[in-house]
Amino acid sequence: MDTMTENDYLIAWGLYAFAALGCLLVWMRITRWMWRWLREPLRLLVVVLLFSPTIIDPVKEKVAPAIAITALDLLFKVGNNAWRAVSDLFMYGMIAFGIYLVFVAIRFPIERASNTRKEQAAAAKAAARADEPEEDQPFGGAGDDRYGRPPVPSNPQRLRVEPRL
Repeated sequence: MDTMTENDYLIAWGLYAFAALGCLLVWMRITRWMWRWLREPLRLLVVVLLFSPTIIDPVKEKVAPAIAITALDLLFKVGNNAWRAVSDLFMYGMIAFGIYLVFVAIRFPIERASNTRKEQAAAAKAAARADEPEEDQPFGGAGDDRYGRPPVPSNPQRLRVEPRL
């Protein structure tokens, strides 16, 4: 006796999606400190675990979160969909990690070239600083600029202070 209507089904999926997004945000906060090449695959793994559906009723075309079906089938032995759910998780994981590896293969040479350009720019800037002439006085006045010159006043008349008698 199935009393779940289409509306209840969509509401349940909406609540699950909202909770899964909350879990994903917490996981991203937890893994924030990690090295990027470890953090990104772990985040992808959690996305696959949280958002992979599996078919629970082929006749009515009903799906449910694969991780929930696996947990319910293994812990409470309520159904026989555990192997299907695990295989769906594995399949979605393989697809996601394959796409991620393609993304990394494209990103890696671009980042290497960018880092090389940044290092060359830093080296050119250091060479330009080394070519600047040395100052006579190693320390300038309090208001002097980096070349030891006093600041230029905006109004030269204000520099002069005359006592009143």
